[in-house]
Amino acid sequence: MATVLLVRHGRTTANASGLLAGRADGIELDQIGRDQSAVTAERLAAVPVVGVVSSPLERCRQTAHFIVERQTGAPQGQDGIEFDPDLTECDYGQWQGRTLEDLATEKLWPIVQCQPSAVTFPGGESMAAMQARSVAAIRRRDAGFEAQHGPEAVWVAVSHGDIIKSVLADALGMHLDLFQRINVGPASVSIVRYGASRPTVFATNTEAGDLSWLSNSAGSEDAPVGGGAGHAPPPSR
Repeated sequence: MATVLLVRHGRTTANASGLLAGRADGIELDQIGRDQSAVTAERLAAVPVVGVVSSPLERCRQTAHFIVERQTGAPQGQDGIEFDPDLTECDYGQWQGRTLEDLATEKLWPIVQCQPSAVTFPGGESMAAMQARSVAAIRRRDAGFEAQHGPEAVWVAVSHGDIIKSVLADALGMHLDLFQRINVGPASVSIVRYGASRPTVFATNTEAGDLSWLSNSAGSEDAPVGGGAGHAPPPSR
């Protein structure tokens, strides 16, 4: 069972100004976003990842580069990164480039909040299609890394908030209409392992903490009854 680390890009200039960037060009990490990405890269440095796959948008590319630069062995691909268009941001259509404050006045807004499975953004993508393509991409990539590197393989997918939320909802067995209950902050790390019988979610939206246990994390697919003993604590320094 390979393990995927779902990493959201760091904070951007659009995030800081309350703008829905969508797929617009020229949206880059701000200084806080670069600092966040550096912290995440440092956390992941303890894990020898076998690959880094990223949304092709600039903010994800920048975050992915921070991660690759801290890895001792460069994964395969351009500059150690592969780009997958199925991990790109939702196509928000006519909503793209508008402020969240303005969008909150739209009739579609409460449906986005409470029934996203019924939402198709005007001139854009449906949220159900967004989830379908992103989940399929993650599962496809995961199977490929496991086939190539074995069940202990750990890889990174760098993507966007709604994309990662939809992937986590699927892994948790949640209907898409419940995915707004999940929070995914900038540069956060969520951890999923896909097994033959079900996915296992090890963490969501983490911004700190030791990840070195992932270096030797293969084991039984069965859930430990009673919760198990957990992971060994990191060595003291």
